[in-house]
Amino acid sequence: MRAATATREETREVLVFVLGKEEYGVDILKVQEIRGYEKVTPIPSAPDYLKGVVNLRGVIAPVIDMRVKFRMPEVRYDSFTVVVILRIAGRVIGIVVDGVSDVVRFTESEVKPAPQLGALVDGSFLDGVATRDERMVLLVDIEKLLSTGELNLLREVTEHAS
Repeated sequence: MRAATATREETREVLVFVLGKEEYGVDILKVQEIRGYEKVTPIPSAPDYLKGVVNLRGVIAPVIDMRVKFRMPEVRYDSFTVVVILRIAGRVIGIVVDGVSDVVRFTESEVKPAPQLGALVDGSFLDGVATRDERMVLLVDIEKLLSTGELNLLREVTEHAS
């Protein structure tokens, strides 16, 4: 008699955040902390999605409004609005989101490839779509969302602000 060998499926753990009625996920290993929204110091002539910078215990971090980055209607910031502090490409960056839902571990079979959206919509930053029951979470590759040029701009902004 052969012993049944359990095959462990790879999993991904993501922090799920909300923009409007949609849920997005970012790799939990990139998340440094979650903070309530606080006033940022604006940077003159910065792109519209760059709200400004904040001082995180001596580290000047740019703060990006994900609604503006995704070309969604702006919404008034409220008590649920949070800044997710991410560590990406050796830099600390904050993203403003409507709220944080939870941390979910998805198995590889629950993650489908990102849909091909054609030339009119840039979906290159989507790392996949995770589904469980009726829930659908768009997985965001934050490094692909921010181009190299944008990351360099954010580095320059934070260097000038310090």
